[in-house]
Amino acid sequence: MPSLEFGKIVQRARNAFRGGITKNISFRIQQLNNLYRMLEENEKQFNLAVAEDLGKPHQEAALYEVEFILNDIRCMKQNIRSWAKPISAEKNFITILDETFVQPEPYGVVLVLGAWNYPIQLSFCPMVGAITAGNSCILKPSELAPKCAELMKTLVPKYLDPECYHVITGGPEETAELLKEEFDYIFYTGSTRVGQIVREAANKHLTPVTLELGGKSPVYIDNSVNLDVACKRLLWGKCINAGQTCVAPDYLMCSRELQEKLIPAMKQTLKEYYGEDPKSSPDFGRILNKKHLNRLLSLMKKGTIVIGGDHDESTNYIAPTVITNVQPTDPIMQEEIFGPIFPIITVESPEDAIDIINSKDKPLTLNVYSKKNSVVRKFLDNTSSGSVCVNDSIVNLSIDALPFGGVGKSGLGAYHGKYSFDTFSHKKAVLVRNYAMIGEKLGEARYPPYSPTKEKYLRKLLKRRPNLLPRHVDYIAVFFGGFLAAVILKVILHFAGVKYF
Repeated sequence: MPSLEFGKIVQRARNAFRGGITKNISFRIQQLNNLYRMLEENEKQFNLAVAEDLGKPHQEAALYEVEFILNDIRCMKQNIRSWAKPISAEKNFITILDETFVQPEPYGVVLVLGAWNYPIQLSFCPMVGAITAGNSCILKPSELAPKCAELMKTLVPKYLDPECYHVITGGPEETAELLKEEFDYIFYTGSTRVGQIVREAANKHLTPVTLELGGKSPVYIDNSVNLDVACKRLLWGKCINAGQTCVAPDYLMCSRELQEKLIPAMKQTLKEYYGEDPKSSPDFGRILNKKHLNRLLSLMKKGTIVIGGDHDESTNYIAPTVITNVQPTDPIMQEEIFGPIFPIITVESPEDAIDIINSKDKPLTLNVYSKKNSVVRKFLDNTSSGSVCVNDSIVNLSIDALPFGGVGKSGLGAYHGKYSFDTFSHKKAVLVRNYAMIGEKLGEARYPPYSPTKEKYLRKLLKRRPNLLPRHVDYIAVFFGGFLAAVILKVILHFAGVKYF
């Protein structure tokens, strides 16, 4: 699509936003309902498209693509009216009789750049947040999941307002051209390298961004855990979508003694999950393409393969693989794996594991498997990551009350649930003053001519309220003022001989 056409689409979305229709709460709810209906009525098509693009098992597509978004929409619809309300703000003494609040308002035209590994979820979840906050939106799905992208392009204009919401398909060239346009907010999910390109493009227009990136998400496990349960949770997180999940456990750290127990337990768990041959299991996915397959195979050249290692280039298959005798300097420890390969590094203590984590970029998530609160606390207090999941993997993403996002090179900003609404909303500060004489008297010392006395007086008024005063002292003052007025009125009526009850 020529860049001129991109400009026309962006202008249509901007015109629709300026017309005010997306700000209407009832309109937003209607669009969310339409999106919900689109997903429900076409779920089989979406699941089929995901399977064709990624070889993803049906249950993974149904639950972690479609149902994930449906749940997000339910959350938004339930809370949109309360989230969109102005939020009362604290006052100082000068404005004690005035109104102060924070008004959430939409940014305008939002660009969402989706990712290929969860092509439906990572396209529509940000879009749901943008709609809920009152923005118009342009969605650019990943070209690496072409069936999903075309399906979204076909269905979205049939269900959503075609002036407010648009889907643009294409490859890197189209994305580069699209990023030349001016947006009011950009939301990107993908690699750190491309995230930097998106950030640079946004900077030209001073456009705010959210970057959901990735990195090497570490796992530490000690001997206090239930090993069978830990292996089930750990390997589920590692093998879902064939390891192509941004928060999948990337590498594992444990003591040498525990490693000897862990390997047979992992073998048993993988056998329970996928049988003797994961390649023939309908529940194990495939690598996206041969380029990604070859990259993963190159990472397996160092260390000792103790589980798996098989691959089939004709079907982009790599078996769930565990590698030991891995050194922190090995190639597999220098980049995000994004596949079903699990390197194990032996450490002497939690402190050693923490040192390894802190020697690398801040991860998107950290997994700590331990029943010892003191061990968990060490990792919480001495590492930095986008999130932490204790005694499980990935499940924290299912809780919409928790923000999902990275820190440092693993991302910028967060979303899910209320955090999605906040991400796509500008927080506008508002002060509404009145013309009551008492309020004017309180602040008239600000006017010239100035004097030391006025300055001293204003310093006192501008100080924050001391903690011993109630935050809502103005309401309390009004209450007592009203009470005092009622008493005075009662006395007047009494002496006037008027019966008042």
